[in-house]
Amino acid sequence: MRIGELARRTDSTPRALRHYEQAGLIDSERAPNGYREYGDSAVVRVRNIRALLAVGLTLEDVRPLLGCLDGDVLAGPPSERVLRIVRERLAVLERRIAAQTEARDRLAAALAAAGGGAGAGAGSGAGVERAGVAGAVSTGG
Repeated sequence: MRIGELARRTDSTPRALRHYEQAGLIDSERAPNGYREYGDSAVVRVRNIRALLAVGLTLEDVRPLLGCLDGDVLAGPPSERVLRIVRERLAVLERRIAAQTEARDRLAAALAAAGGGAGAGAGSGAGVERAGVAGAVSTGG
């Protein structure tokens, strides 16, 4: 099947499929006219890739699982390898959430210090800038 049909059957895009191929997650053959041709097994593999991406894994996380992508990866109990990858990804996400929460709290404090209150609209950016500059000057940052 050609790339457009695979995209339709997997609710994907040709661009995403080319990206998966470039990442080494799926394979295609080249037809004499140069078009990519995919086997029927690519449908299952792409659906599994998309399912794993949807739960927060990255293509880099998915790569070590290549041997598992041709069956129903979500049907059985996860392997220790999958659990390790998911734990690592969860730790990364938790660190990002903590950093974003800290940044949000600093912005809210700067807005409150500028007299804009935590719920002020987009028009109060100048107050935040003044508060941020004042905070940086007073702390030596």
